[in-house]
Amino acid sequence: MSVNLFPRTLMLLGSGELGKEVAIAAQRLGCKVIACDRYPEAPAMQVSDDSEVFEMTDPEALQTIIRRHKPDAVIPEIEALAVDALAELEEEGITVIPTARATAITMNRDKIRDLASKDLGLNTAKYEYASSLDQLKRVAGNVGWPLLIKPVMSSSGKGQSLVKSPGDLERAWNEAIDLARGKSKMVIVEEFINFDLEITLLTIRQNDGKTLFCPPIGHEQIDGDYQCSWQPAQLTNQQLDRAKQMAKLVTDNLGGVGLFGVEFFITKEDVVFSELSPRPHDTGLVTVVSQNISEFELHLRAILGIEIPEITCEAPSASRVILAKDTFSSVAYKGVHEALKFEDTKLLIFGKPTSKKNRRMGVCLAKGSNTDQARLKADKSAACVEVVAGLPG
Repeated sequence: MSVNLFPRTLMLLGSGELGKEVAIAAQRLGCKVIACDRYPEAPAMQVSDDSEVFEMTDPEALQTIIRRHKPDAVIPEIEALAVDALAELEEEGITVIPTARATAITMNRDKIRDLASKDLGLNTAKYEYASSLDQLKRVAGNVGWPLLIKPVMSSSGKGQSLVKSPGDLERAWNEAIDLARGKSKMVIVEEFINFDLEITLLTIRQNDGKTLFCPPIGHEQIDGDYQCSWQPAQLTNQQLDRAKQMAKLVTDNLGGVGLFGVEFFITKEDVVFSELSPRPHDTGLVTVVSQNISEFELHLRAILGIEIPEITCEAPSASRVILAKDTFSSVAYKGVHEALKFEDTKLLIFGKPTSKKNRRMGVCLAKGSNTDQARLKADKSAACVEVVAGLPG
């Protein structure tokens, strides 16, 4: 990309709620945005200059679209991509954020876990892999009970199960395989960590090689899917320093520029590496109200080589997701007026054209005098909003 020359053309591979916020941040910096996804009217498409609908796991289609538009940078926003095709494009001189290698490693739980644990020596949960139910039954005892079973390829906690006894293994295996992304028939069998706190440490790599960190974000998940988050999370200086060391080690290995969402379990005794996303993180939606520069703006600044000043948390803040309770072919929302009556709250409706049970459709964000107050306000605001069937057409 030409230094200090705008506008620049950015292509999003994935156009969900996080891609939408990236597109808005890019538009504010004068960029042209092309939003891509497998379905029309995806959230980011609604705020972009152009869009493309195709299966991004199809390498030929992916390369054809990217070569046609010739973007200055390709920004993957989802895991389900033809990563080998991205590597070929990168060799041709197309910039992939953060890199094609980083995208390939982080789309599979086995690759990122092996990199963290075996190659880099980071502290992780004990784990094994299984490619059949019989193998799962054999390795489960090595991990111990209770344990977690996850597809090596999935997103938003799909196919994840907490298993407390051998009698639940077959159910968990079937669920993991049925809900896995792609054709993978492998699961990761993971020790259950009895943690005090689960955090996301947003980590930013810049062109000049300097790594920056946002204040830590605490979050809660149900079945591996984010439900609420708050910033700042309370860690000791020792815990935060340890998390920063590990985050820098793994992101330095992955290389490139941009923002990474690095997840950790915090226990009384240790800091345990969990997962990593090479892009803005869903738990980081709270930064839209909490920080002087949101995670989406930070991602764009790093990609475009724009200097980033000190990152600060302006006020204790929290987020609470809005989930659909049913499947609708078109959607509408009740309770928006009531949700916004609370002081220092913000409502983000993602604009997804359809819903299904437990699909994230929006988020409520709130500030408070402390994180407990902010969480309570975000919860009350989100509880006002109901996803209902929209009018046809």
